[in-house]
Amino acid sequence: MNRFLLLSAFCGLFFSGKIAAQNTVQDSFVLDGYMRTYRVYVPIAYDGIEPWPLVLNLHGYGSNSFEQLFYANLQSVADTARFLMVLPDGTFDQAGSRFWNAGFGAPVDDVRFLDALLDTLSLAYNINPQRVYSTGMSNGGFMSYTLACGLSDRIAAIASVTGSMTNLQVANCSPPRPVPVMQIHGTADPTVPYLGNANFSSIESVVAFWAGHNQCPQPAVMTPVPDINAADGCTAERYEYAPGNNGARVVFYKILNGGHTWPGTGFVIGVTNQDFNASVEIWRFFSQYGLDGPLQALPAAEKIETVVYPNPSSGQLHLEWPADALGATLYTSTGAQVARFVAFGMLDLGGLPDGLYFLELLTEKGVGRTAVVLQR
Repeated sequence: MNRFLLLSAFCGLFFSGKIAAQNTVQDSFVLDGYMRTYRVYVPIAYDGIEPWPLVLNLHGYGSNSFEQLFYANLQSVADTARFLMVLPDGTFDQAGSRFWNAGFGAPVDDVRFLDALLDTLSLAYNINPQRVYSTGMSNGGFMSYTLACGLSDRIAAIASVTGSMTNLQVANCSPPRPVPVMQIHGTADPTVPYLGNANFSSIESVVAFWAGHNQCPQPAVMTPVPDINAADGCTAERYEYAPGNNGARVVFYKILNGGHTWPGTGFVIGVTNQDFNASVEIWRFFSQYGLDGPLQALPAAEKIETVVYPNPSSGQLHLEWPADALGATLYTSTGAQVARFVAFGMLDLGGLPDGLYFLELLTEKGVGRTAVVLQR
C-alpha cells in the first residue's frame, strides 16, 4: 500500500467533513518491553449480554490501526452483522515503519502479543471464544497466516488480502486442525508478487498448501465474478475448494490485473477491483465457522426483494433495510459504481444527473437488485 497516497486520501476525507463519529476505544499494555497499542471497534448494538464474535483486522507494513480502520471499512459490516473488531498496531522497524513479524526474523513475538491481546479483550468484552477470526492487508495478511500456523487453537478462520507466506513458513507450518482460509490477491500486485520471489511463496502455491492441509477435494471450482464495474481496470475470478476435513474450505479471489489493493474500498490508490466488496465477502466466509468447524448448514442464497420509493425519485430515495442488511451500492445503467450506502434509511441522490440507475442491496441471505429512475 502506498502510504503517502493513503494518507493524502485520509486528509481529503477529513477536510470534506464526511467521516461519521466512530465508536472506537483506544488502549495499550506493555509486553516484552514493548508498548502495544490497539483500537477496538464496538458497534452501538453491543450490550455485553450475548457473547459476540471478534475479528482481528491487521494493517499493512508502514500503515497503522487508524488507517486500516477506514481503508478496509469493516466497521460498516460489524454494525449489521454484530461482531466486535480489534485493530492492533505492529511495532516499529529501524526506519520507523510499523510492521508485523510474520516470519521476518525480527525479535518481537507478535503471535505472543496477539494471544495476550485476546486474553486482555476477553476481560473487558463478552467475546465468543469459538468465533475469533483474523484478516489483514498485505503484511497483515502475512500475519493472519502466521496466526493460522501458530495460534490455530484460538483463530477459527483467516482471510488474507494481498498477503502471502514466506517460503520458510510454508515448509514449517503444521497446525493441528484444519483452518478455513480465504485469499484475495491481484495478478499485477507490485508489492507482494503473485508469482512469488526468493522470500515469498507464490499465491497459488499458498492456496494449494492450505487446500492440501485441509484435505479439500481437488480441483477448485472457478466462478467468474460479474464485471459490474468495467471502469476499474480489472476483473475477478472466485475459486472455491469443496469442504475438506471438519468442513474447512479454501476460497481464493484472483483479481486479474489487480494491484496491491483492497477490493471494494473507497480509497482507490491503484488498480482496485470494485466488482465485489472484500470486507463483506470476508465476513460471509468467517460467519460460517467456529473453532470446531462449520457452525450450521447455511440456507441457500435467496433473492431479496428490494423496496424503494418514491420511484421515480427527485433526489431522495427511501430504502427499506432488512435487519441483516450489509449495505447497498448504486450503479449507472452501464455498470459503473457511483455510490455505496450503509443502513441509514434515506438515500441522497441529489448530486447525480437524471437517468436510470440500479440499486443493489446486499444482505446475509442474498442480493436484491432494482432499477431506480432519477427524474426532476
